[in-house]
Amino acid sequence: MRVFLGLVLVLLLAYAISFVLFVSNLPGPPQMLPQADGIVALTGGDERLDTAVAMLEKGVGKRLLISGVSQTTTKDDLAKLSEGGARFRCCADLGYTAEDTHGNAEEAAQWTRENHFASIVIVTGRYHMPRTLREFSAALPEVTLIAYPVDQAGIDLSGWWRHPRTVRLLHREYAKYLASMVTIRLRS
Repeated sequence: MRVFLGLVLVLLLAYAISFVLFVSNLPGPPQMLPQADGIVALTGGDERLDTAVAMLEKGVGKRLLISGVSQTTTKDDLAKLSEGGARFRCCADLGYTAEDTHGNAEEAAQWTRENHFASIVIVTGRYHMPRTLREFSAALPEVTLIAYPVDQAGIDLSGWWRHPRTVRLLHREYAKYLASMVTIRLRS
């Protein structure tokens, strides 16, 4: 029984250390706007959409894919929400098939290949970026991926340990990240 309890304690300690390292290594907000062929924004927060639309309007990429859009959402709905201008109306595409991060990567891979893009900027939350990059790298190994993480309202990553809601969110995301490592390996 002592061996079993010792093993459980070692596993819990390893998880705790790796979790803290995961959170400590989350990418920070970029210092400057990148340049790429396209921009992909994953749904899941207004900050993601607003940032991606602003990047499109500033010419960061030729086209924007908003991946994981609800079936009932239209381009006009998103244009109103994000204050999308002329570039948004002509050069934004909505992806309706993705239901999770793996689906976002598949949807973006198809869109990237159809548009013959060699590089894309990925816009998602900071806490979500590691898993997103892992999924996108597996789906688009030949494409240059540029991470553009955004901070989301209500998620304080600078003092995450003081906020139970943020701690739970980060633990869920870390568990999904670990699971993605396994599922990506099994798919390849």
